Amino acid sequence: MKNVYLDSAATTQMRDEVITRMTSVMKEVYGNPSSTHSFGRSAKSLVEQARKTVAGYLNVKASEIIFTSGGTEADNLALNSAVRDLGVKRIITSKIEHHAVLYTVEQLQDCFDVEVNYVDLDSCGNIKESHLEELLKASDKKTLVSLMHVNNEIGNKLDIKDVGKLCKEHGALFHSDCVQSVGHYDLDFSEIPVDFTAVSAHKFHGPKGVGFAFIRKNSGLKPLIFGGEQERGHRAGTEGVHNIVGLEEALKLSLDNLAEEKAYISDLKAHFIKKLKAEIPGVKFNGDCVDATKSTYTLVNVCLPVPADKALMLLFQLDLKGIACSKGSACQSGSDKGSHVLNAFLEEEDLKKPSVRFSFSRYNTQEELDYVVNTLKEFIES
Repeated sequence: MKNVYLDSAATTQMRDEVITRMTSVMKEVYGNPSSTHSFGRSAKSLVEQARKTVAGYLNVKASEIIFTSGGTEADNLALNSAVRDLGVKRIITSKIEHHAVLYTVEQLQDCFDVEVNYVDLDSCGNIKESHLEELLKASDKKTLVSLMHVNNEIGNKLDIKDVGKLCKEHGALFHSDCVQSVGHYDLDFSEIPVDFTAVSAHKFHGPKGVGFAFIRKNSGLKPLIFGGEQERGHRAGTEGVHNIVGLEEALKLSLDNLAEEKAYISDLKAHFIKKLKAEIPGVKFNGDCVDATKSTYTLVNVCLPVPADKALMLLFQLDLKGIACSKGSACQSGSDKGSHVLNAFLEEEDLKKPSVRFSFSRYNTQEELDYVVNTLKEFIES
């Protein structure tokens, strides 16, 4: 039996170079970055160098990068503070956002009576920009738009630059969850009119438990967590120096090797789609994942022609064969409600069939993908 990891949209394998650098920091640089003695200054210098490195890759100011525990905290920081501190009275989002956004928006609606509007989707789960523009024109209330750059379940890409321009034309703030795109795309936030983003290191071969928020200068956002004056007063708590350095190293390696690794992973995805179509009649692909111009190269969401009486056993059988994949995003594993993303746009007939997300990384091979397709074929035909 092979062990095949195809769940990199949930989390990625850490690079050896990242582990080596983190281990060195944990052994040798153990001071508190807020301390003024030499041990503290050494730790502080690593944090600030990491901040400069991240900012350099995104072409923003170092002061606009705030380290957090991950994407969820960064999303919460932007959304909560926008309502609490910036006077936002209306939020426009979609029903296929990550729950870090959707649940936060629901809480803000309940606690602050924020008006919430959802953008319509097309039959492939894409945001209808024409409807977004209608919503932006429909009210004079101070508005924040929250739409993710790359969907974590179906891989659809938002035209983040166009949406940002549309928001600016109508005086709206723009927040985008970029957890599935930073580290996988060359993004220049000096040219993308977004006010706030969320990023997580473990999505690009870095450590878990660390990420960052990009917060446009002079935004007026205030802290979500209070205590010390760390992170320029935006986020209290002693910085995890080893994690921050791990994030820096992972982002550097991902973006320095982006062209080569993107080409390799894109070929894997194309091979997988071709093999599925050839070996499994009736297979369907959710979202726009077969269109390289509209979908990320890192994942594919597959609707399989499996009878209802066998569907519940699919992931279990794949796991027994050593194949790791996901029914939906990992953040909702254990839930039997199905994917809120697929429920938002799929037809009832396709919702009755099992859909599986396979997500790829530089560590996968075509041989592994052939094994997965053969395993799926055997299960369906048995």
